[in-house]
Amino acid sequence: MKEEKVTDEQELIAGCKKGKPWAQRAVYDLYAPTMMSICYRYVNDRETARDLLQDGFIRLFTKIDSYSGTGAFAGWVRRIFVTTSLEFLRQKNALKQSSNIDDYNNYIENVDETVLQKISADDLMACISRLSDGYRTVFNLYAIEGYSHAEIAGMLNITEVTSRTQYMRARKILQKEVLMLHGKEYAEQYK
Repeated sequence: MKEEKVTDEQELIAGCKKGKPWAQRAVYDLYAPTMMSICYRYVNDRETARDLLQDGFIRLFTKIDSYSGTGAFAGWVRRIFVTTSLEFLRQKNALKQSSNIDDYNNYIENVDETVLQKISADDLMACISRLSDGYRTVFNLYAIEGYSHAEIAGMLNITEVTSRTQYMRARKILQKEVLMLHGKEYAEQYK
C-alpha cells in the first residue's frame, strides 16, 4: 500500500511538472490545510496567511522542476512555505529585533521547562501567536520546524547568539503566559 502512495505522489509531481491542472489541484488539496497553518503561525493574521498560502503555491508550481526527488516531497513543500513566510517578514522588517544575550542572562536562566510541558497544544499555539514577529519566528523555526540556531541565523541574517536569545526570551514569555493560564495556585509552584 505504501508503494501505491509513492506512485501516486510521483504521478502528482510529474503532472505538476507538466503543468496539469488536475495534479496541481490534488497537490493543493493535499497540502493547503497544513501550509495554511504554517503561514498563520509565522504571520499571525488570517488574511496575510491566505496571501502567503497563494504565493507559496505559485512558487511551488513554478519551481517544481527544481524538486529532484531526493528527500520527502512534503519536506520540500514545507520549506517553500516557511521561506515564503520568512521573506514576507523580512520585507516588513519584522525580523530586525536583536538583543545582546548578556543583557538577558538572568532572564534566561530562570526558564522552567516543565511549565511548557504541561500545556495543551491549542493553548500553546495561542500563546505562540501572541509573541512578537521576531520571537515567534525564531521559536517556530527552532522548536517546531527543527532548525538549528546556526541555520536560523543564516536564514534570518542574524547572529547565532541573537537566535538563541530570541528563542530563550520567547520561551520565558510563553512560560509566563502558561502560568497565567493555569491560575495562581499553579503559578505559586513555579515562583
